[in-house]
Amino acid sequence: MRILLSTWGSRGDVEPLAGLATALQELGAEALVAAPPDEEFATLLARAGVPHVPLGPTVHSIVAGPKPPTGKDAFRLAPELVAARFTTLMPVAEECDAVLATGLMPAGVRDVAEKVGIPYVLACFHTLGLPSQHFPPGRRPGTPSPEGETDNRVLWKQDAERVNDLYGPALNSHREALGLPPVDNVRDHVFTDHPWLAADATLWPSQGKTDLELIQTGAWILPDKRPLPNELEAFLDSGAPPVYVGFGSMAAYAPEGIADVAVKVSRAQGRSLVLARGWADLAPPDDADDCFVVGDVNQQALFGRCAAVVHHGGAGTTTTAARAGVPQVVVPRIADQPSWARRVAELGIGAAHLEPTPTVDSLSEALQTALTPETQGRASVLAGAVRADGATVAAQLLLDAAAQGKAPISG
Repeated sequence: MRILLSTWGSRGDVEPLAGLATALQELGAEALVAAPPDEEFATLLARAGVPHVPLGPTVHSIVAGPKPPTGKDAFRLAPELVAARFTTLMPVAEECDAVLATGLMPAGVRDVAEKVGIPYVLACFHTLGLPSQHFPPGRRPGTPSPEGETDNRVLWKQDAERVNDLYGPALNSHREALGLPPVDNVRDHVFTDHPWLAADATLWPSQGKTDLELIQTGAWILPDKRPLPNELEAFLDSGAPPVYVGFGSMAAYAPEGIADVAVKVSRAQGRSLVLARGWADLAPPDDADDCFVVGDVNQQALFGRCAAVVHHGGAGTTTTAARAGVPQVVVPRIADQPSWARRVAELGIGAAHLEPTPTVDSLSEALQTALTPETQGRASVLAGAVRADGATVAAQLLLDAAAQGKAPISG
């Protein structure tokens, strides 16, 4: 069996596919990942022993400017990604038995699978983008819904229209070139009626979250066996557990002045600090020896050595911290991150800092909540409930789908 996994997005979109590909390999299948050509992602996939098919432009070139991408940027990017999926994935999919897509609205992947005649699966890492009578859609480039509209079904219909405006012309142009009929609802076509939810059921339960029939596999975790750098080990051994602060791929979205604020807050708490540089290129305000700056390190090993983890609320970082049993302070920036922050607070395993720009006082208050014995105790207990076999569950489902020639509709 040979399985194609496709995504376009940040590390939080790529690393889970590396975990799934590793699980597929362990079950005796071949797996390859089509992902953006960023050097960081190529290195990650090489470390996992997974073949990398470069797909589309680099993510860094889109999101790492001085300002966040605009709606005009989205309307330029959408047809470029559709074209890249048809051009890049078609020759690869012809030699595969099934394809799975995730990441930024993967319009074009199902269509490649349809033309080749192999099963297609759409996976997501949360439920917020899936149509639901219980909550409205998130923001999307295009014509906004009228002010005062509160009917969720109407709002989701308008969301589908915005997706059509972004992706429809390019998608149907490529489908026509392949002799395929046009699609009138791109969003629902991409999602299918039975998408997969690659999130832990304790951290993000699926019941009642969407109008679609979900198959929840659990989170797809790539085991990280890398040792921590010797200098970091020495820093961790030199005193009480530090506070970790990092915002991952949040470049233009990282809170202004967060490194300075984090250093002041940690010092006020009598804690040292591990500061992750990330795409925002965070740096401490001075060269004092109570702050250690890291690049790409093994978070699975590091988080368990920390007193608390302050982060942006990506699904992967939230899950890694929860598995480590370490309290969290989530400072969300975009998309699903506020919901992960609220979930962390709801579970009592940390604090949600929902204000967009932390101050010394506000971050101190949140960190104090995370460092209480009660929060630490709940985080430790919950760690044992977060399952680690989601990638294996999904891998087996994919292999079953490939063997049967159709995507599963229950699980």
